[in-house]
Amino acid sequence: MGMIFYVIAALWAIAVIMNLMIASRICAAIQHRSGMSAQAGLPGFTAILPVALNRGVAQDEETQDLRKQMNRRLWIILIGFAVFFFFIWVWDGGMPAQA
Repeated sequence: MGMIFYVIAALWAIAVIMNLMIASRICAAIQHRSGMSAQAGLPGFTAILPVALNRGVAQDEETQDLRKQMNRRLWIILIGFAVFFFFIWVWDGGMPAQA
């Protein structure tokens, strides 16, 4: 039974990493469209939080659609953490007994 847990945990981790990478790429596209990019051509960190909260983002419809796609990916990640926590809780048999 232990091997099943590790397989499910690995698949969950891959799904979270994929969603975060896709959200990061969408965020970079939003930053480029909004003129927020610091250096063109060089990889850097994306400002996911300000973009998710619509701070300094272009207000045109296409950019807002991209922002909604990115926010959807972030919600998928957050819900995935909640589901995984519930999975671990159920797998472990609930909360541990108090000593």
